[in-house]
Amino acid sequence: MRFSDKWKDYALLDSSGGERLERWGDHILIRPDPQIIWNTVRRHPAWNRADARYLRSHTGGGRWEMRRSLPDSWTIGYESLTFRIRTMGFKHTGVFPEQAVNWDLTASVIRQADRPLRVLNLFGYTGAATVCALKAGAAVTHVDASKGMVQWAKENAALSGVADKPVRWIVDDCVKFAQREIRRGNKYDIIIMDPPSYGRGPGGEVWKLENEIFGLCELCAALLHEDARLFLLNSYTTGLSPSVMQYLLSVTVRPLHGGKVSSDEIGLPVAGTDLILPSGATAVWQK
Repeated sequence: MRFSDKWKDYALLDSSGGERLERWGDHILIRPDPQIIWNTVRRHPAWNRADARYLRSHTGGGRWEMRRSLPDSWTIGYESLTFRIRTMGFKHTGVFPEQAVNWDLTASVIRQADRPLRVLNLFGYTGAATVCALKAGAAVTHVDASKGMVQWAKENAALSGVADKPVRWIVDDCVKFAQREIRRGNKYDIIIMDPPSYGRGPGGEVWKLENEIFGLCELCAALLHEDARLFLLNSYTTGLSPSVMQYLLSVTVRPLHGGKVSSDEIGLPVAGTDLILPSGATAVWQK
């Protein structure tokens, strides 16, 4: 399993009974996680002093139960990056901390390249991967169907001091954007893709990962430069193993560009233990 141990402003403090106990900067949150099927004793004192807890509804969705006053937003740092955090619907905060291991890989590839690289970040969300790539010296095209998420990504770029770097902010359906980029003849050296299990585009387009991901990988394979360096395909979809995504890149990217494909779970270390909480999976193609 791949994981990052560089976080200082985030920590997974404990996990039990379907919930994570997490520190986000100066604030403690409790969030649900269906993978946490163990009911260990909750000895960590922060369980009793959390600022907020996300409660799922039996009818879908849920709500935040505020136990202490929280600001509308606050910031956390990772290395030289800064991100804005908010308590959002569906338990999210705007950052997936386990993705730091993929940010580090991307930054390393960019810094070791013998020329400036172009990055395409599809389903770019609040822009953590985009900000990381900009900081490392790449030019980035950031695409997300949500105007609000793209605006948030711009805020993170400003907070991290990279708003003036070469970046295109695109609000669009990712499949339609990729199709247009192929017609335009544009090519990229790195593609980052973290698609949702289910979603809708800005025009109401329905996205269901199992139905769409193979076709999108085919499109993205055609968008890679002949000297491309990296393709990251991440998934949180239950039932899709890392090996399934590895197979996807092996039959779409490798026939056109050679290279090697690997995959693994990504996770979060539990503070004060030798345990790692699985938190997603990533397939990696490299030249």
